[in-house]
Amino acid sequence: MNFIGQILPVDGYTVSLKESLPVDYVKSLTHLYQPLLGIKAIALYQTLLHDIELNQEQAPQTHHTLMNYLDLPLDEIFEARLKLEGIGLLKTYKQNWKSSDLYTYELQRPFAPGNFFKDAMLSQLLYHHLGDQKFELLKNHYGRQAAPAYGVNMTAAFSEVFQTFTPSIEVIEEEGIRRVESKAEMDTTDFTWIEQMLKQRMIPAANVLTSNNRRLISQMMILYDLDTHEIDKSLLWALNDENRLDTEEFKTACHDLFKAKNSQKPIRLAKRVAVTETKQKADKPKTKEETLIERLETMSPKQLLEDLSNGNHASEQDMKAIREVMTTQGLPGPVMNVLIHYVLLQTNMKLSKAYLEKIASHWSRANIQTAKEAMAFAKKEQANFQNTAKQKTTYNKKPVSKEVIPDWFKDRKHKQQTQPAANQSVVMTEEQKRIAARLRQYSNGN
Repeated sequence: MNFIGQILPVDGYTVSLKESLPVDYVKSLTHLYQPLLGIKAIALYQTLLHDIELNQEQAPQTHHTLMNYLDLPLDEIFEARLKLEGIGLLKTYKQNWKSSDLYTYELQRPFAPGNFFKDAMLSQLLYHHLGDQKFELLKNHYGRQAAPAYGVNMTAAFSEVFQTFTPSIEVIEEEGIRRVESKAEMDTTDFTWIEQMLKQRMIPAANVLTSNNRRLISQMMILYDLDTHEIDKSLLWALNDENRLDTEEFKTACHDLFKAKNSQKPIRLAKRVAVTETKQKADKPKTKEETLIERLETMSPKQLLEDLSNGNHASEQDMKAIREVMTTQGLPGPVMNVLIHYVLLQTNMKLSKAYLEKIASHWSRANIQTAKEAMAFAKKEQANFQNTAKQKTTYNKKPVSKEVIPDWFKDRKHKQQTQPAANQSVVMTEEQKRIAARLRQYSNGN
């Protein structure tokens, strides 16, 4: 990704600290955060931390100062800043300042070494980066105020900066990154599907979806890039006899599902390789079909039904039918959206479960994974159906001869058809004469 020009050397910056740092924060930065972020990001954090005293004594400094401190070009500083934002160590605010921009960097308190391992997502990432042995060694050894008015909060979210595995070029081109981007903010995770799934199985949702468990579920969805039906499977696997969620079993189940889908892809923090490509596509004018596909890729089936019913709540019966079809056939959310849209169009806006199941099983066997693939497949099937119907109609019609017939052949055929009629006329005349003669004989008494 090209970071050149995102910030300028003349842009100013000030630094503030949200909360006091833990006593052993250096150990956390060195042993726990540095394996995830790299040395440049940690160096930037520590430089900004010690800049706080200087900011209190003088006017804002320029980013040219940071370039001199770190001996790094500005694009690498910007990249390191994004990593700090994505991991939760920095918040960035922007406002106008003289003839340029002024950034306020609000440093966030890092986890103390002991609390770091209580965060499921960070501890899982560290485990994948360091391996089992080193991770266990560190784990055994180390066994918010309102934001000031700095301007518009433009802090990058975790999933905007990182991805937990590097997809192949083919996957990036065909599938894109919309499914991951739809989960960019943990707070926006839709738990309606999970609640309905638990209610259907007579499991008290309040016992399972506690605030800590909701956060854990959101983190695992982002970390392992799981769909809702995959999270459902992991939850059911990790419930104990008292219908309580075993967090370790849940994390293990999510990891196993990820390995089953991506057996050759290691879990690592990496830059979003498709962010630039997505922005370039966004700049181009989109057709109505592209806009529809983009919406179907990012929204949930529940949102789709509510949009199609002018904002009214989706009925429980429709949601139940969709959930059963989706979980039974294992269709991703975007593909399910296209299926709902297609069925509603074909059945005069009636959501038929039997029709849903019939098409869903076909699409599942065809291994359709994205909304774009589903849209193209549906178009192809519809075209084949129309061609078949047209051929049947043509077959039932009598063929019309287009052969050119010469005039002499027509005259001969006409003579052949009229000749028997003429002969019949002659015969009928003789018969009439015979009958008339017999009548005369009868009249004369003979």
